Formats: sequence, C-alpha cells, structure tokens
Amino acid sequence: MDVYDFHQGTRALLISIPHAGTYVPDDIASRFTATGGRLPDTDWFVDKLYGFAQDLGVSIITARYSRYVVDLNRSPDSSSLYPGTQTSPVCALATFDGQPIYQEGAQPGATEIDERITRYWRPYHARIATELGAMRQRHGAALLWDAHSIASRIPALFDGVLPEFNFGTREDASCPRGIAARLLGVVNDHGRFTSILNGRFKGGYITQQYGRPAEKICAMQLELAQRTYMDEASEPTWNAQRAQPVAELIEQLLDRYIDTLAAHDSQ
Repeated sequence: MDVYDFHQGTRALLISIPHAGTYVPDDIASRFTATGGRLPDTDWFVDKLYGFAQDLGVSIITARYSRYVVDLNRSPDSSSLYPGTQTSPVCALATFDGQPIYQEGAQPGATEIDERITRYWRPYHARIATELGAMRQRHGAALLWDAHSIASRIPALFDGVLPEFNFGTREDASCPRGIAARLLGVVNDHGRFTSILNGRFKGGYITQQYGRPAEKICAMQLELAQRTYMDEASEPTWNAQRAQPVAELIEQLLDRYIDTLAAHDSQ
C-alpha cells in the first residue's frame, strides 16, 4: 500500500493533508487499546473537505496512514514544536486527552520507531520537498498549505472553545504577515466564522520545515475546528451539506493565497 496519494496540479500551490489517514497495519492495530483503535485524534474527512481542490489546478498530497502510525507533522527526533512546551512525539503513545494508545507493554521501541520513520515519514516529506522545489523552478515561487482539523474542545491542549479558523505561520517565519492578514480578512468578510492567526496553533513541523519566504517558498497551516463541518457529538460522519459552505470559503482562501503571493512578489 502506498504511503500517500498524490494529485499533480499546474499552479504554484501544494496542499498537504498529513492527518486524515485512517489505515493502521494489523501488527500495530493489534497492540492498540480500545481508545487507540478509535483513532480519536484523526483530522476527520479533511481529504473530503478539500475534494474541490483538484479542480483549482493545485497539487495535493494526502497521507493514507493514521497519525498513530507516525505523525508526519512532527520532527523525526520528536523535538517539541514550540520551545518550552511539550508536544506529542513522532510516534504518539497517548491521545490528546492523555489516554494510552497502546496496551501495557506493547508500545513501540526505538528500533520500531526508526523503521516507521523510514517507511512512512520520509517518503511523504521527500515528495513535499521535491514538489516545492519543482514549483519554484517552474513558477519562480511556491506555496504550501498544510490542512488540518481538530476537536473544538480539548482541555488538555487549550482552554475553552477553539476559534473556527486557526491560521499558523510560525509567528510570521513561514509566511509574511501581510499575506496572512489578507486571508484572515477573507474569513472576517465572510462573517460566519471566527478566525485567529498564530493562536494556540502556530504551525507544526511541516510549516516550520518548508516555509522559507526568503527563498520564495511560503507555508501556511490551517487548523479547522471540526464543528465547522461535522457533528462533534456523534461518531465521525461526513455531512456534505454542512461541509459545503466551509469548502467554499476554503476555496476563496486558496485563491487569495495564490493571488496575494503574486501581488506580494510584484511589490
């Protein structure tokens, strides 16, 4: 089974969807707890939510495997995303709520973690690096959009209720503030959803690793609160009607992202 699905586009934008995958190899799944087997921290249906994007002419890379196999948005050495704070490792042992993913004594050791990084993590990142390099060569610049979603309430991670559209640019390091401000403006003008820039979610490893504005590569993370497009109170179920206005707004954001970069480069 391939590690990821890839759609080749023609424009200077690559969408990365690293956490929507749900496949877990049998030898790993058999060691999960009942909670771990439900894959509660999955970015449910984000691949479906971005299903329109192929028609925009952009490239899309989507992970097939669950983040519980290996977390593609973490450093391979499991270093913290944010200095002074603890974040989950590249092979998570507990859910966001602190529940064990593995049965007692069945956690992966160092050798297995290295094997997972080699088999699942490195091919995904190699493809991102290759595509961004090729885009910059063809278009003079490249854009990365890292697409995520998360439950609106996770007390172990943040207080209260998460804003609906959470943009992250690693405190402007991965994308100029002016571009991000224009994207927030799109959400604000829409009027239906709340938004924030570099709040609780400032961008993960992918945004940090590939966002290099000085080299004409910008990276933006969008962390959506899942209440925007699905019912968080039930078992994960795709609801096309509820998701449609969110998908339409994301389409506007992607168009503005591309257009704003062109305007930024011409200044």
